[in-house]
Amino acid sequence: MPDTTCHMSISLDGFVAGPDQRRDQPLGERGRELHGWHLGDERANAADETAAGWLMRPRGAYVMGRNMFGPIRGAWDEDWSGWWGPEPPYHAPVFVLTHHAREPIELEGGTTFHFVTDGFEAAYAQAVAAAGDDGVDIAGGASTVRQALIAGVIDELTLDIAPVLLGAGERIFDGVDTFGFEPVEVLHSPLSTHIRYRRPV
Repeated sequence: MPDTTCHMSISLDGFVAGPDQRRDQPLGERGRELHGWHLGDERANAADETAAGWLMRPRGAYVMGRNMFGPIRGAWDEDWSGWWGPEPPYHAPVFVLTHHAREPIELEGGTTFHFVTDGFEAAYAQAVAAAGDDGVDIAGGASTVRQALIAGVIDELTLDIAPVLLGAGERIFDGVDTFGFEPVEVLHSPLSTHIRYRRPV
């Protein structure tokens, strides 16, 4: 079976987004500080470029949470189609976890957002079926990654550890009582330590 991957930027104190996520602040307060390594900071180096290649490698399908898809909570009361404009970077089916049903949204470049109301396992199963030999990526956010870790479906986990303390926000490891990965590659820059972990075979 093809690999399931996950790639997340994280603070030293374990947060992947800051508090108070909203439309004008999708990563929460100070959350953007975790992402300078791939969002234009002039201190980025070759290690960051390599890690960006890991992040952007094509996958056959994606699973994400509703909070990552957008700022709308509750019923779908507006025509929101994601943060990424008319051509999102996924170029594959994306299965969005939500409690509120919605018809799929087909955008340019091959991305179609499908809205799954019956939980992580159902969304993951649909992603595996859609991905074929190209594998699945758990795109985030924190709650979705936690569910994937607890379910034990991630084969490769990459963490970009930024030298930042957020103090509050969204964690991915709360409630995860076993790690089960071994580091296979470590790269450094002033902006992040990139650690690629694999689950032992």
